[in-house]
Amino acid sequence: MSRIFGTTPKILASEERGGEERTEELFSFLINDKMLQSLSSVNSCARLLRTHRSSCYFVSLVLGYLLYLVFGAVVFSSVELPYEDRLRRELRDVKRQFLRDNECLSEARLEEFLRRALEASNYGVSILNNASANWNWDFTSALFFASTVLSTTGYGHTAPLSDGGKAFCIVYSVIGIPFTLLFLTAVVQRIMVFSTRRPISYVSRRWGLSKPLVAIVHAMVLASVAVACFFLVPAAIFSALEEDWNFLESFYFCFISLSTIGLGDYVPGEALNQKYREFYKVGITLYLILGLIVILVVLETFCELQQLKQLRKMFYLKKDSKPQDRLAILEHDHLAFTTVSESSGVTTFCSTAAPGGVGVEDKLQAYLRPVVVLASNKGDDPLIE
Repeated sequence: MSRIFGTTPKILASEERGGEERTEELFSFLINDKMLQSLSSVNSCARLLRTHRSSCYFVSLVLGYLLYLVFGAVVFSSVELPYEDRLRRELRDVKRQFLRDNECLSEARLEEFLRRALEASNYGVSILNNASANWNWDFTSALFFASTVLSTTGYGHTAPLSDGGKAFCIVYSVIGIPFTLLFLTAVVQRIMVFSTRRPISYVSRRWGLSKPLVAIVHAMVLASVAVACFFLVPAAIFSALEEDWNFLESFYFCFISLSTIGLGDYVPGEALNQKYREFYKVGITLYLILGLIVILVVLETFCELQQLKQLRKMFYLKKDSKPQDRLAILEHDHLAFTTVSESSGVTTFCSTAAPGGVGVEDKLQAYLRPVVVLASNKGDDPLIE
């Protein structure tokens, strides 16, 4: 009996240790199972993100744009609202003072007069005696208006008064705006050859530099020249010609105009007794057209940078391509493509037909169009095809 009772605690202790080990094994198994499940879910999420990477980038782009829009609204509201409130209070004080000084005039008649005056001012007609000499629809002013319509700048300081003028403006814009886009595209394409593509190719070949590096430096230099010639210098000229404009207001007008925003709060050539107003309006019209062309050239130069191209591709939808059939033919028939022949300067295809089968050229006719690439010593000149 003593032996039996003596061994019982040992058996119980061993059973307890076995139970603890089994519990630890079960606990570790559960932990490992949960970790595997979490890892599999993480891997599935990663695969989903890789599959829909372009859509994720696009959603982030939309959210970023909305946040930037809200940010601009908050800043403009916080900066401009106090000035608007102060101006409203000043106008109310001036109105009350005017009614006190002219007791024979009722507030209703004053309101009617101001309404008619402001309505005419919205169409570019002023009731001031000194402003009656400036006509809004003489030939040079109409030419300036037509240029703002076709370039979609649209200052808004002058608008058609008659129904016929409004109808003609609609028809004129429907035809003229696409015509202007076609004109600007053709001009910018030709200018890009001489201002961007040829200089980059020449510098890259002449000094052995990489084209992406040369393109970045060239874009920065071109942008600096454009800012100096079409923003800083014209701003200094406008600040000297316009009596009420300082340099900041002149630079503001240049940017608002060449970016086709066209708010219309600053319009040159509308001052009282403006000297040589007709020639001034024609000069401004030419400045707007040339400046818009230069801005488009600079933007196109930046868009051709490899870094920006890769950035744009992040948000584009990928094209659906099915190259399996073509690759199967190429692998089955063991096609070998030769390099450009130094003697002829023409790239050709060399192929070997499968034994007892159809030649590779016959199969390629059904899938691939014959390609002949002419080698040229002119570089990447788009005018040489």
